[in-house]
This record gives sequence, C-alpha cells and structure tokens, in this order.
Amino acid sequence: MISYFLNKLLYALLTLLGVITVIFLLFNVLPGDPAKMMLGQNQSAEQVEAVRKKYGFDKPKLTQYFYYLNDLSPVSFHNTNPESYTHLKDDKYTFSKLFTVGKTTTAIKYPYLRESFTKQGKKVSEVIGETLPNTFVLAVSAIVIAIILGLVFGVISAIYKDTWLDKFIQIISTVGMSVPSFFSAILFAWLFGFVLHKYTNLEMTGSLYELDDFGESVHIKWKNLILPAIVLGIRPLAVVIQLMRNSLLEVMSQDYIRTARAKGLNEYQIIKSHAVKNAMNPVVTAISGWFASMLAGAVFVEYIFGWNGLGKEIVNALNMLDLPVIMGSVLVIAIIFIIINIFVDVIYTWLDPKVKLD
Repeated sequence: MISYFLNKLLYALLTLLGVITVIFLLFNVLPGDPAKMMLGQNQSAEQVEAVRKKYGFDKPKLTQYFYYLNDLSPVSFHNTNPESYTHLKDDKYTFSKLFTVGKTTTAIKYPYLRESFTKQGKKVSEVIGETLPNTFVLAVSAIVIAIILGLVFGVISAIYKDTWLDKFIQIISTVGMSVPSFFSAILFAWLFGFVLHKYTNLEMTGSLYELDDFGESVHIKWKNLILPAIVLGIRPLAVVIQLMRNSLLEVMSQDYIRTARAKGLNEYQIIKSHAVKNAMNPVVTAISGWFASMLAGAVFVEYIFGWNGLGKEIVNALNMLDLPVIMGSVLVIAIIFIIINIFVDVIYTWLDPKVKLD
C-alpha cells in the first residue's frame, strides 16, 4: 500500500515537472516583452527595466526557468542578502525560514504563481481562487447530470437491446457526442434563453453570483446554472450511456449471471446486485476523465453563457496575453487531473476486488 502511493506520488511529481517545463517553454518563446505587457502602454524605460529586474526577465532563459521552479516549489531557496530577502518577503510572498547554509536560506511557503500582467498587483492565485469555485460548481453539476441520466438510459438501453427504445437512445447519444460544445451552448442559449424565455424564465447569459439592480449586494442565481450545466454535460452523458450499455451487455453474458438466473433471481435483482457494479469500471474511467477535462473544456461554455469561471478567465487572459494567469490556470488543471487519476485508481479496488494496490 505504502509503496503504491509512493510510486504514484513520484509519478505525479514527474508529470507535474513535465507540465511545468512545457508551459514555461511554450510561453517564453512568444514574441513580446513580459515587462511591457505588465506595465501596459504608458511606461518609461526605467519602469520596464525595474520590472525586468524584479521578476528576473533580464536573466537567461535557463535561470528564469529555475526561478519559476523556485517560485512554484513549496520548499524554496533564497539569497540571504538583506536587500534580496526584504524584497522577496514583502513583494512576492511570505515564507518561513527552515535553515541557512552560507548565503542560501532554505524556506517553506505556499506555491507562488506570480502576478497577473493585466490586474496590477493581483496575484494569479487570487484570480484562480475567485474563479475556480464557479467552474467546480459547473463541472460537478454537469457530471452529476451525466452520471444519473447516463446510467439510467444506459441500463434501459441494455435491457431493451435492439428495440426501438434502444435505437432511439443510441441515436440521441451519438448526436450528443457529435455536436461541439460551443454549438450546443449557442443553440441552448438562443432557444431556451431567448426564444422560450417567457416559458423557461432562463437568461442567455449569467453567472452564479450577480449584483442586484442597485449594485449593493451579491445574490446567488441558481437558475443561471441550468443551461451551462446541461450543455457541458451533454457529451459525457452520451459517453456514459454508450459505455454503460456495452459494459452491462458484456457482464450480462457472463457465467455467474447465468448461475444467478438458475438460482431463481429475477432480472431486477441480478442487475441491481450483480451486474451494475461489475459494469461500472469503464464508466468510472470515463467519468473521471470527463470531470477533469470539464475544468479545461468549460472554456467555450463559460464564455458563451457569461459564467465567471476559470474557463472564461483563461479566454480573457489569452486575449490580453496575460501569461502568468494562463500558465497558472493550466498548472492548476494539470494538478486536478493528477489527483483525480490517483483517486480513480483507489476506487477501482472497491469496484473490482481483483485490482490490487501494488
């Protein structure tokens, strides 16, 4: 058990290091001066040079890469030079010293994702902290819709195999997998938020938290969650239906199911107590992958519906070339992917006793 989690932790760290390296290389070959991006149009040569020195943009790329790793690492190393120490402590992040060797202080801190180029003085961690919860609520709502409806329709489709009901469900699920999310978002927003607005009372755009008409207080508007959650859940819903149907049909043909029938169990008891649980493995894989990808794939859905989540923030950051926000967002999404993959491996041991944590 311990060796399994140690191996998983090592794999996660190596994967994360690879993601960090790719992100750094990708965004540091882009044209433009990061210092000028941070300061905007009205900047002097002295200001640009000061920002370059402050964030290490005047250093070689390899040095910048190690600076970036040092900022992200919970355990970091700092020069004991008083000027450097004060600068790091006051302007970048607060850290707690562990020990000092020579002129180098080893410290512990929260990972530092740097500051937004366009939101002057605002840390990327604050930007992500304000938007990620909204995306999480949207992703959870979408995956719950996909799981509940997907399992129900998948089981129904398997039970009534090759009937008109099965064929109808298969057609709907195929269409759901084929239609791009941005097209579904536009269609649903126009149809239910505009054409049928007087019947649905839904808006074309809107986020979870909105100001009142006087701009004095913030209210939660759950109805704004309905359309984006349905749109975001369409594709995983279609995948869950297909996987559940095919997996359940395969399980129902196994010998132990025939033995259960021979013992006199009815179909409902067999499906509920034996077949569904054993058919869940591929579904769990799909659900875990879709949930993690929703945090990244919600970009178009959030932007079209005006949902103030991480996806919409990434689009805005891309438009403004706000590199720290883009890089920080991608890193957070990568970490979520890694955590979910480890969590799914643990769930497998509950669904299938034959799977061991080696």
